[in-house]
Amino acid sequence: MGFEQLVTVDTHEEHLRTVNYLASTARPAIVIAGNGMCAGGRIVNYLKAMLGDTRHNVVFVGYQGKGTPGEAIQLHGPSGGYVELDRERFDINAGVHTAKGYSAHADQVELVEFVTGMKEWPTQIRLVHGEAAAKKVLGNILSRKYSLEKRPLELFIP
Repeated sequence: MGFEQLVTVDTHEEHLRTVNYLASTARPAIVIAGNGMCAGGRIVNYLKAMLGDTRHNVVFVGYQGKGTPGEAIQLHGPSGGYVELDRERFDINAGVHTAKGYSAHADQVELVEFVTGMKEWPTQIRLVHGEAAAKKVLGNILSRKYSLEKRPLELFIP
């Protein structure tokens, strides 16, 4: 990498030292700690250590699923709320921001266009990611499209 001040953290021990160092000093830092919905992984330690401090900001890039800690931080952070992490309550005093336009998720229309835009439409589709109600609606839309075009479809929604 070409960033002179870039520090990578490879081990769990280094990670914990870094969290403690950043939480106890006023040094500026940008921490990139990915874990989707803030439900596990290294991000949880950073959040526990820093959410209560107004000097810090949390920037979400992308979607946070319903009922996840990430969604709770997005919803309640701006109003000085709290989030539960590992069954413990943490007040949110840090700034909370969401950068739009970086999600890898497609909406319903984009998914249908993706499937129907294929040279050969798949004859089997498995909807395995997302909320149950949304998968059901998407499945119904795809079934109708296939039916109107008189194309065979085996649809699976586990």
